[in-house]
Amino acid sequence: MKKDLIYRKRYLERVRPFIGKSLIKVFTGQRRVGKSYLLFQIMQEIQAGDSQANIIYINKEDLAFSHLKTAQDLAEFVLGEKKSGQKNYVFIDEIQEISEFDTALRSLLLDDDLDLYCTGSNAHLLSRDIAGSLSGRAIEINVHSLSYFEFLEFMRLEDGDKAMSQFLKYGGLPYLKDLPLQDNIVFEYLRNIYSTIAIRDIVNRYALRNVQFLEQLTQFFASNIGNLFSAKKISDFLKSQKINANTVQVQNYAEYLANAFLIHKVPRYDIEGKRLFEIGEKYYFEDLGLRNALIGYQVQDRGKLLENTIFNHLQIAGYDVKIGGLGTQEIDFIAEKDGERIYVQATLTINEEKTLEREFGNLLKIQDNYPKYVVTMDEFEGNTFEGVECLSLKGFLSILNK
Repeated sequence: MKKDLIYRKRYLERVRPFIGKSLIKVFTGQRRVGKSYLLFQIMQEIQAGDSQANIIYINKEDLAFSHLKTAQDLAEFVLGEKKSGQKNYVFIDEIQEISEFDTALRSLLLDDDLDLYCTGSNAHLLSRDIAGSLSGRAIEINVHSLSYFEFLEFMRLEDGDKAMSQFLKYGGLPYLKDLPLQDNIVFEYLRNIYSTIAIRDIVNRYALRNVQFLEQLTQFFASNIGNLFSAKKISDFLKSQKINANTVQVQNYAEYLANAFLIHKVPRYDIEGKRLFEIGEKYYFEDLGLRNALIGYQVQDRGKLLENTIFNHLQIAGYDVKIGGLGTQEIDFIAEKDGERIYVQATLTINEEKTLEREFGNLLKIQDNYPKYVVTMDEFEGNTFEGVECLSLKGFLSILNK
C-alpha cells in the first residue's frame, strides 16, 4: 500500500457516498492522470474505518496478473481471494485489458460481500458498457489531469506567476512531483507517455496501419487549440499540406484520440435556436504538458493555453461544456451544471479597445441573467461592466475551485 498520498479531495468526495454500496465505481481518464493513485486513497480510507477490511487489488499493468485475460479468469480470481462473511473491496486497474470484463462485473455484483472499483483508459469501451450492460449498476467518475491548485499542492509551489507559467508549460500529470521541473526532463517523460497512449490505447487497440497520420493529426490538433473545425475542413487543410486524408479517416482517428482521453471534442451550441449545430467543433487537450511535448512550448501560444486551461477546469468542476454560437458571433464556452449556466470568454489581454468591445460585446448580446465572465491573463480582479465580470485566469480558477 502506498503511503503519504496527497488527497484529491474532489474525487474522494464524489465516491464516498457510494463506498460499500452495490454499485460498480468506474474511474475513467487518460493514462497517468492518477486513477491508480485515487484507488490507493480509497483503500486507505476504507482501511482507516475498518482495519480488517479485505482488499483485493488487481493491476493489469503488473505481470503478476497477466494470466487474467477473460471474464472467467477475473471472476475466478476474485472469488478465490474473497473472505466469506465480511466485506471484500475489489480494485481492478485498467480493466479494459480483460476481455468481456462487463460480464465478470455483472456476475461479481451479485455477491453482497463484494464492493467493486475499477479504472479504465478507453472512453468508447467503458462508456458503451456503462450505458449498456452495466446500466443502473455502475457510476462513472472521470478523473482529470491535476487542476492548477492541485498542481501547487503536488509540486509544493507558492501561487504566483512563476507557478502558473510552469503549469501552462508542463501540465498536470501527478508524477511530475517526482521530477525536476526542467524542460529536457519533463518533456522527455511526457513524450514517453504520449507514445504509450498512441501505441497501446490507439494503434494496437484499433489495429491502425497509418501511424504517421495519427501523429500528424495529433500535432494538427495541438497547433489549432480553440479553432473551429469540421472533419472536412481538417481533411482539406491536411491535403493542402500534401497529407492524404479523407473525411471519414479524420473522423475515425479523431474519435480514437478522444476515446483515449488525449483530446476532447467540444460541440457548438446555437444559443438563440437552442440546438446543437450539426457541424463545427473545437478540440482541447486533456493535459497541456502533453500538447507542449508534442509541438513545443512557445510564449505566443499562451492565448491557446489560456483557453484550454479554462476548458479543462470547467470539466474538472463538473460542468458540461459547449461552444456558443450567437448569430455570426462566438461565445468561447457555455458551461452547465445542476440546472445553472455560465458563459465565458477567454482573451489573452483586454488592453486594446477592440478586444474589449469584442469580448464584452458578445456576452452582452445574450438575453438572459446567467453569470458572464471575461477571463484574461491580465493581472487584475473584479472589474464589472453591465453585469459582465472580468477576471484574471487565477481569479476565475479560484471561483471554480470553491
